[in-house]
Parts: sequence; C-alpha cells; structure tokens
Amino acid sequence: MKISPNLFQWIPRIICVFAILFISIFAADAFDPKLSFWQQMGDFLIHLIPSCILLALLIVAWKRELLGGILFTLIGIGFTPFIFQHNYAVNHSVSISLGVILMITFPFILVGILFIISYFKKKKANEINK
Repeated sequence: MKISPNLFQWIPRIICVFAILFISIFAADAFDPKLSFWQQMGDFLIHLIPSCILLALLIVAWKRELLGGILFTLIGIGFTPFIFQHNYAVNHSVSISLGVILMITFPFILVGILFIISYFKKKKANEINK
C-alpha cells in the first residue's frame, strides 16, 4: 500500500496544532478570583509561553521539515523525564505519570518523527520526478 506524501505533510501539522491547543488549556489555571484582573492576565500570558514557543517551532517546521522534526523530537524526548519526575512527585503513581507523558510529550515526539518522514518522502519523490 502506497501512502501519499501529502498525508505525511498534513498529519504532523494537524496533530501539532491540536497538541499546542491542548497545552494551552493549562494556561487557564492562571485565573484565580483572589487575584486582580491584571495579575490574572499576567499569569495567563506567562502560562502561554510554552505554547508560543511550540507555535514558533511549528512555523519553522512548516517550512523546514527536517529541522522542525528533529527539534520536536528532541523537545519531546528531552522534557519527558522532567514531566515524569514532576508528576510522580505529585501523585506517586508510575501509571498516572506515564499517562501524563503520553498526553503531553508523546504527541510532540510523534509530530517530530512524522515531519522527518515527510521530509524524506518529499525528497525521494523529487528525486524520482527528476
């Protein structure tokens, strides 16, 4: 079965957009009725910094798939132990911590791998067309 290079072009982008939106949801915990409006907005913007960085990385990956794929894979793998350790310290459960890893870092590892596959599929298709 032959898989279209267009499929590998769009799937990582779509997954990445949804993963960034998911990460952005965590910024909502910045809203605390005990704080003033401006304190809440400041906290909210600070909580959105990871989403902004990931969005900037998606923009890079959109044009330079190999570089973006490598960076997404490294970010996903690099943050996995820190997120696992933090969640394990909070809940003392390996299974819950692994579930958190699957929800937060695994999508970015997958996106990185798919961007790399897309790059090489396009490169191979270009060589065939020459």
